Amino acid sequence: MTPETVGLALLLLGVLLLVSKLVRVKWKLTQKLYLPGSIIGGGIALLLGPDVFGSLMGWMADRGLGGGFAERAAEGGLFGTEVMSVWSALPGLLISVVFASLFLGKPMPRFREAASLAGPNLAFGITMASGQYVIGLVLALLVLVPLFDVPVFSGALIEIGFLGGHGTAAGLGGTFDRAGWAAGQDLALGMATVGLLSGIIVGIVLINWGVRRGKSNVISADARGSDDEQAGLVEHGKRTPGATMTVHPSSMDPLTLHFGLVALAVLIGQLLLMGLQWLERALWAETIEVMAYVPLFPLAMIGGIVLQVFIDRFDRGDVVDQKTVERIQGLSLDVLIIAAMATLSLQAIAENFATFAILAVSGVLWSLCAFLFLAPRMMPGHWFERGIGEFGQSLGVTATGLVLMRVVDPEMRSPAYPAFGYKQLIFEPFFGGGLVTAAAIPLIISPQVGPVGFLAIMAVVLAVSLLTGLFVLGRGRRGRGGAAPVREAEKVS
Repeated sequence: MTPETVGLALLLLGVLLLVSKLVRVKWKLTQKLYLPGSIIGGGIALLLGPDVFGSLMGWMADRGLGGGFAERAAEGGLFGTEVMSVWSALPGLLISVVFASLFLGKPMPRFREAASLAGPNLAFGITMASGQYVIGLVLALLVLVPLFDVPVFSGALIEIGFLGGHGTAAGLGGTFDRAGWAAGQDLALGMATVGLLSGIIVGIVLINWGVRRGKSNVISADARGSDDEQAGLVEHGKRTPGATMTVHPSSMDPLTLHFGLVALAVLIGQLLLMGLQWLERALWAETIEVMAYVPLFPLAMIGGIVLQVFIDRFDRGDVVDQKTVERIQGLSLDVLIIAAMATLSLQAIAENFATFAILAVSGVLWSLCAFLFLAPRMMPGHWFERGIGEFGQSLGVTATGLVLMRVVDPEMRSPAYPAFGYKQLIFEPFFGGGLVTAAAIPLIISPQVGPVGFLAIMAVVLAVSLLTGLFVLGRGRRGRGGAAPVREAEKVS
């Protein structure tokens, strides 16, 4: 992979984003579905990639049609294998930038305020994650193992693929190999693909349903407004500055300064992760390896928090601008989404289709039912905006949750973003690629715990998180389950 290839890959992403914006402006259906340009661009790239356009070119090449172009495009689609390899690496890198930016430029909240915001999200998120294990293992024990002769740890595929995503599925390849079922990684990657697509498609449908039914406190059916607003444009009279010049460009461009701060936050997270991995290798790696599979981005978020603590204490000139950080975060998220969708594998579900279909459908139905019936009762305020982020993450990793929150709350007027971010501090080190995800298969196949033991553990976690969310943190504590007033910590100006 040459520097020229990397540069070309980034330039092509920029062109695809411009084309996607043009589609959003011109195509009414994309406006009615609230489709962000990054999703539109990702869909275009997916169609032009190896699994669709490449397959068509391969069919033509086999029949002597299309000449040399068809032969070259058969493997890597219109963009080529080298460009696709660059794109495939971007989501894992940029998600750390997104999370490192979550708290930069924002005053750190008091612990009580953070706990008040994060509590319901954390209870709901753990309910969704532990429920995926419970449903998957019950299906494995009662249906998949007897009928399809697959290993019992196939029940962990829902959480690994949906919450863990492509990065976790790929990272657990060695675990699947050591457990004696290498095909499990292919199914996990297929689950990640279906989860991401389901999270986006079902999530957009739910957002449109919520807007029409008045479930959202931020956007409404009447808020579609003018043609410019529906096309994703800001009218001239409503345009506001997107950033503030806090340092003079003669010394350093403000964007450069803020990029450096985000980079420092990611590097702090990398050092924390390396330290934890070193500690694991020194103490317990020979027994079970866990930290080796923990992703960087939750530690990058902690790096951002550590850096912001120093900024709050020593930045007397207020040189850190929250809006500028949000622009960096927004760019990273747009590129992340289009690169992730462009490199989806549509061929990973060909084998073991029955097992795959049963787990995938069950996982989607669980997330959907939890959002519709549990989120309104576990979230005391702005349940729709907060719940849609958790729904997206439960199906298509963290980035999907952020996408859906961005659609339903583009100006960040609800407490959904900070609540989601605070919750990640506790949730991510365990689920969605964290300790529990990494340890699930080793524990399921170990004689000390086994599938029934791990199922019992997850069932207890599910019961505790569900009861806590419903009766301690949610609306159930208010007696009649009616709409709870928004707490002071949830009022976002």
